[in-house]
Amino acid sequence: MTDMLYYPSNEYQKEFEAKVQGKGKDYVVLDRTLFYPEGGGQPYDTGELKWRDENASVIKVKKKKGEIRHYIDGSLPEPDTVVKGKINWDRRYNHMRMHSAQHIISWIVLNMYNGQTAGNQIHEDYSRIDFEPVEFSSRDVEKIEQASNALIEKELEVKKKEMARELIEKQMTEGRTNLELIPSNIDPLRVVVIADEDVCPCGGTHVDNLKEIGKINIVNRKSKGANVERLEFKLEN
Repeated sequence: MTDMLYYPSNEYQKEFEAKVQGKGKDYVVLDRTLFYPEGGGQPYDTGELKWRDENASVIKVKKKKGEIRHYIDGSLPEPDTVVKGKINWDRRYNHMRMHSAQHIISWIVLNMYNGQTAGNQIHEDYSRIDFEPVEFSSRDVEKIEQASNALIEKELEVKKKEMARELIEKQMTEGRTNLELIPSNIDPLRVVVIADEDVCPCGGTHVDNLKEIGKINIVNRKSKGANVERLEFKLEN
């Protein structure tokens, strides 16, 4: 099983050393990694692996059959080879800022409109969130953007830690996430906590302080069906 070095709060490390546990036709499995595998609406990390006099690009990372597979463009190192990994930091950091911004918007919408997050997709340059059951007006969107940026201006710490499932159930605001969708055997859970109020189970990468997000600009609103609204947003540095 691969040790995920970025858990629970080590998102800022950029380089690491690991040993190859196994390989497939176009991927390798490492005993430890900083690479984030695609999941939870967040894309995978990219980067590179180096060993001896060789190096190869890591073009995608996914969890399959209990493995974290690092898909390689180039030659593959053999099992038991020690490799040095380096993630594409700009891509990782953009995802961190976007994912933390998504948590803020979801928290604001839940509190202001009792709208639950039905889905989200993070990208480097823009992201989207689907909410239900809501019907936003243009003025509502303005209020959400203003409230989100007002929270960012408080420069609050973003805590990432593991918590017992029982404690999360007691502290998490109703409707914040579908905790029942997470298998009951996963305990403790990794959570992201903002201002000691927004407690949300999440395996994604996040910033340490809201000030790193910059400014949220909600650039589009779309109806995705009865009482389902999609907000698309970008970030300013």
